[in-house]
Amino acid sequence: MRTEAYALQAKHVKKKANVKELWNRYSTIIILLLMCVVLSFLTPNFLEVNNLLNVLKQISIIAILAAGMTFVILTGGIDLSVGSTVALSGVISVMLSQQGVNAIAAMAVGIIAGMIAGYINGYLTAKAKLPAFIVTLGSFTYIRGIAYVLSAGYPIVLTDPLFKFFGSGTVLAIPTPVFIMALVYVIAFFILKYTMFGRHVYAIGGNEEAASLTGIKVGANLIKVYMISGLLSGLAGVVLAGRLYSGQPTAGVGFELDAIAAVILGGTSFTGGVGTIQGTIIGALIMGVLSNGLTLLDVNYYWQLVIKGGVIILAVLLDRLRTK
Repeated sequence: MRTEAYALQAKHVKKKANVKELWNRYSTIIILLLMCVVLSFLTPNFLEVNNLLNVLKQISIIAILAAGMTFVILTGGIDLSVGSTVALSGVISVMLSQQGVNAIAAMAVGIIAGMIAGYINGYLTAKAKLPAFIVTLGSFTYIRGIAYVLSAGYPIVLTDPLFKFFGSGTVLAIPTPVFIMALVYVIAFFILKYTMFGRHVYAIGGNEEAASLTGIKVGANLIKVYMISGLLSGLAGVVLAGRLYSGQPTAGVGFELDAIAAVILGGTSFTGGVGTIQGTIIGALIMGVLSNGLTLLDVNYYWQLVIKGGVIILAVLLDRLRTK
C-alpha cells in the first residue's frame, strides 16, 4: 500500500511538473490567443486583414528593438539607450539624404551610427567594468542630446521616395517594415540557435565567471551584443524616419521600456541565460495587440499609459515567477 501511495504521489508530482513546464513554455502564446479571442468579440473590426496588418506594422519598430534587446538581456545586461539611438539614426540618415546622398548610403550611415553607439556602450560595460544600467542611462541622455544638436531641435523633412519606401511602402500589399522585421528575426534566430556566438551569449548570461573560465572571451562577446543592439536600433530609426517622412530628435521616446517589456513578456529572464528570440516576437505581438485593442475600444490615451505601465510590471512579475 505504501509503495502504491508513493507511486501515486510521484506520478502526481511529475504531472504537476509537466503542467508547469508547458505553462512556462507556452504561456505567452496562450495569453496572446486569449487576447485575440476577447478582442474579436469586443471589437468586430479587430480580425479584419487591414487591422491585423496594421498591428504588424505598428509593432515592427518595437519588435526590431526588442530583437537587439534580447541579446543584451540574455547576457544579464540592459540597454536603456535604444530609443535615443532611434532618434539619432533617423536624424543622421535624413540629414544626409537631404544633402543629396544616395538613400541607401544615407540609411547605411544612420545604421552604422547606431552600431557605434552600441560599441561605446559595450566597451564601457565590458572593458571599463561599469554597470550596464549606468552606462546606457548616460547614453540615453547624451545620444538624444546629439540628435537635438544636429537637428537644432526641429524635424528634418524627408523627400527621397526610396527612403520613404522602407518605412511606409508595401510589397504584395504587406508593409515593408513587416518584411524587415521578419528578416531580422530569422537572422537573430539563426545566430542564437546555430552559431558559437549564440551559445556564448547564453553561457555568459548563465554564469559570466564560469563562461570566462571555460575560455569564452566575455568582454569581446559583450561588445558584440551591444553593437547588435545599437545596429538594430539604428535600423529601427531608419525605418521609423521613412514612416514619419522625417528625422525627428523626439522620436523613440519610451521605446526602450516597450522593448524591454516585449522581451520579458516573451520569456527571457532579466537575470540572463534563459529566453528565445521567438518568445520576444510573441511578447511584441502582445504589446501591439493590447495597444491596438485599447485604441479600437476607444480607451482614453492617458488610461492606455496606465494599462501599459501595469503590463510592464506584470512582465517583471511573470519573470520572477518563472525564475522561482
